[in-house]
Amino acid sequence: MIRAAGPEDAEACAAIYRPYVTDSWVSFELDPPDAEEMARRIADYGASHAWLVATRGSEVAGYAYASPHRTRAAYASSCDVAIYVSPAFPRTGIGRALYGELLARLKAKGFHAAFAGIAQPNPASVALHEACGFTPVGVYREVGWKMGAWRDVGRWQRVL
Repeated sequence: MIRAAGPEDAEACAAIYRPYVTDSWVSFELDPPDAEEMARRIADYGASHAWLVATRGSEVAGYAYASPHRTRAAYASSCDVAIYVSPAFPRTGIGRALYGELLARLKAKGFHAAFAGIAQPNPASVALHEACGFTPVGVYREVGWKMGAWRDVGRWQRVL
C-alpha cells in the first residue's frame, strides 16, 4: 500500500535512511537525521510537493518524496525527487510503485519536470530511474567528498 506520509512515519523513514547516510555514498549527508528532523521534512515536503510511504503490513518498506529543484521563481514547476527502500525489501517492486504514485501526484499538482541525482556508482538506482522513464542529462564530476573519495553525481530527468 502506498499513502501520504505523516509524522507517525518519521522514525521508520529515519531508520530506512540511516544506512544510506552512514554506510554508503548514496546520500551526501554526513549525519543521519533523527526522527524529529525527519518529521519536519515530511511535513514541509509533504505540504509543498509530496512525501509517500510504501507499507507491507504495518511496516514502512520505503519512501519517496519531492522537494524544490531550485529557489528562483522560473524553476517552480520543476522538482527534485528521491527514493529510499528498506534493505529488507530489495527488488520487490516497491521503488517502481512509489515512483509511479509520486510522479502522478506531482503531475496532478502541476509540476512539469522531475530531477533525480544519483551518486555514482549506483547501478541499481540508475536501473530503477530509467525503468521509471528518467533519462540521463549530465554528471557533476567530483562534486562531493564522502567515504574517503571524490564522488560524481549523475543527473536524470523525467518530463511529467
